[in-house]
Amino acid sequence: MGRLVARGLLWMVMAAAAVWVADWLIWQGRMLGGAGYGSVSVDRFVVAPLKNNKEEYYPDGRVVVQCTRSLLPEGLPQAGGKPCWWVERHPVVFDR
Repeated sequence: MGRLVARGLLWMVMAAAAVWVADWLIWQGRMLGGAGYGSVSVDRFVVAPLKNNKEEYYPDGRVVVQCTRSLLPEGLPQAGGKPCWWVERHPVVFDR
């Protein structure tokens, strides 16, 4: 039984590594073509701490955020950038 679990774990690690490498290679190809990064307009709010662990939110307008055209978020290949699909689904940024 332990051998079966170890093999399953090995296959999962190998699959995750293959997805990471494929994402990196595709992103590098897009970088060479000039389409590795994109930009998304998001709403920005500044959060001010108040007494008794309360917060107050101040709108700060819309800003354009640079994002990567990749599958995986914030990793070594994308130099810490968030993928555009994630930024488009979370269009509000809170600055604390």
